[in-house]
Amino acid sequence: MMALTSSYFDAGALVGVLTTQPLDRVLDYRAPEGGCHLGAFVEVPLGPRKVLGVVWGPGKGDYDISRVRSVIRVLDTAPMREELMSFLTRAGDYTLTPMPAMLRLATRAPGLGDPPSMRKIYRLGDTDPERMTDARRRVLAVLRDMGGLSLTLKELAETAGVTSSVVKGLAKLGAVREEDSPRDTPFPTLDPAHAGKDLTDDQATASATLRGAVASRTYGTTLLKGVTGSGKTEVYLEAVAECLAQGRQALVLLPEIALTSEFLMRVDARFGAKPAEWHSGVTMTDRRRVWKMTAQGGAQLVVGARSALFLPFRDLGLIVVDEEHDTSYKQEDGVLYNARDMAVLRASICDAQVVLASATPSLESWANADAGKYARLTLTSRFGAAVMPDMHAIDMRNEKLPGSSWISPALQRAVQRRLDNKEQALLFINRRGYAPVTICRACGHQIGCEHCDARMVEHRFLKRLVCHQCGETKPLPTVCPSCEAEDRLAAVGPGVERLAEEAQTLFPEARLAVLSSDMFGSARALKAEIETIAAGGADLIIGTQLVAKGHNFPLLTLVGVIDADLGLQGSDLRAAERTFQLMRQVAGRAGRAEKAGQALMQTFQPEHPVIRAILSGDEQDFWNAEAGERRAAGVPPYGRLAGIILSSTDVQEVFDLGNALARNDAPLRRIGAKVFGPAPAPIARVRGRHRVRLLVKASKGTPLQPALMDWVAPFKLKGDLRMAIDIDPQSFY
Repeated sequence: MMALTSSYFDAGALVGVLTTQPLDRVLDYRAPEGGCHLGAFVEVPLGPRKVLGVVWGPGKGDYDISRVRSVIRVLDTAPMREELMSFLTRAGDYTLTPMPAMLRLATRAPGLGDPPSMRKIYRLGDTDPERMTDARRRVLAVLRDMGGLSLTLKELAETAGVTSSVVKGLAKLGAVREEDSPRDTPFPTLDPAHAGKDLTDDQATASATLRGAVASRTYGTTLLKGVTGSGKTEVYLEAVAECLAQGRQALVLLPEIALTSEFLMRVDARFGAKPAEWHSGVTMTDRRRVWKMTAQGGAQLVVGARSALFLPFRDLGLIVVDEEHDTSYKQEDGVLYNARDMAVLRASICDAQVVLASATPSLESWANADAGKYARLTLTSRFGAAVMPDMHAIDMRNEKLPGSSWISPALQRAVQRRLDNKEQALLFINRRGYAPVTICRACGHQIGCEHCDARMVEHRFLKRLVCHQCGETKPLPTVCPSCEAEDRLAAVGPGVERLAEEAQTLFPEARLAVLSSDMFGSARALKAEIETIAAGGADLIIGTQLVAKGHNFPLLTLVGVIDADLGLQGSDLRAAERTFQLMRQVAGRAGRAEKAGQALMQTFQPEHPVIRAILSGDEQDFWNAEAGERRAAGVPPYGRLAGIILSSTDVQEVFDLGNALARNDAPLRRIGAKVFGPAPAPIARVRGRHRVRLLVKASKGTPLQPALMDWVAPFKLKGDLRMAIDIDPQSFY
């Protein structure tokens, strides 16, 4: 029996169900008793198992009808909207990702098929306790201020600043009511009319433009460019306010989980309540709540990592991509996608606005704004009394520095002046660990990973060597594994831990804080450390690129870059762009409050065009020059690239496939595309698998994806041979 309409299927009707299992097609099932809607989340039998799926449309009927099984049940959750189904389909087509993998991205919450679970909540009771204490008074005051709303035990205790036993005691006395409530409840209502900060003229003009765009309820993308500390966040929060006033939902993507703590406080200050969070630091229970509430409209604003883009919003009206240039928006394993580009795609489907915010935009976004595809808004000055830091290079060729030291005398003096003035200083190096190489001075052997073609990095705080490719670790050796010489192993080069060791020796009275992503056991611990630093809990900060991502340290007035030349090495086509962005972002941490800031960059190449552009602040000249080089080379954003990554435990097998692909490239030649390779990947072995890369280059506007599919279709992968296709690759390791 066919469906009565295109969106509802009667009981027994043939429906096509897309499952999360790695199959190459939609499967036919019969609609269950009571029927089901298009987009319904269902549980279906697959062999002996029960698996999750979504009703994707009518069944094809190309399977033995007598063997078609029925949908087991329809899950008690809102059906997937056609907008999200379209987004998953188009994103899968663009990235050449199988649809089951796309569906898994959209169902990354546990227990979607479980019955609603309950939890204890607390409301204001009918009586006052006979004996009143300060702690009890604070609990009751919080509940009165909530205006009848309820809180969990943890929320109430934390808000009131008391222990849970105080709340429990009030519940026994009847002053607080303890009730059972569904665990997946709507998030607190955000008030778009809640008073925000006073805006500068620059900010007010930009926010009015964004508000008008959101109010139009049509698609559009705006590049919001502003110097570090210019108040971009306050501007786009006004766009969020307009979106909420329209009754629509908003999504703010952040590049780093450590940014969420400060950002949530700013949202709370602007709207009177905190938003929903979606990132790896959120518990499984809260993930399910966020997923269900976005589908039901019970989450007005979601703040999250790139995967939040695949949540089932009921009416998405605005997507903000903060620090849109950040490389963490590119997913480098599994489904290979760029959240910045996918945000634009999703917004175009659901008539939403996109705001791409950055002090140092990606060249792709800059080019789109330059071509008129994106609107552009620019904030030219810092908020309030803050001014941009004074930037200078320290020419390391003129510094007398011992071979085992990395902080130049000029930088030492600058740091000491800040410490004497009770101000904070930051020393930046983009290398984790203690030292990138451990070498034997007897035989020259460099200790590498047994599973990867990569040198193991010494992490002295952990007392271990760590492979940054596969995560393999082993204790620090005392004997060379090659020649067995004792006490001849030496750490070569600086990492953030070694820099901290040197800084502690040079500045023994300073309170040091080291910020590196691998030094914290949890996201919560990292956020707590950042809050401590911002409150003045450290004098000298030693950090990796983690410190460049939007943190606000009011007391920080000096940034010292230990090796400004580091990112200029290698053949990555984005090396200059990324160095420019990183150096400008790091320098922007200084002088964000009343006191003026300074940024000093240690370099052996002060005449390098990128270093000169960073120091001069002439960003337009840099982007024009970078765009000219990319245009001449026909590479993104003025051309198209696709990376083909082949891997296997058998090195000969992987090269044989690469050579066969290169020889049989007729489908690509027909569209004018060129194939380069095969060649060993820069890191040719990871986790015991040999890796070979090919690069496909085509002109802009070329229908690359269909040609790629035609090209690889004849090749069947056998054994453990794997192939990944990376459209618009961001890295080439």
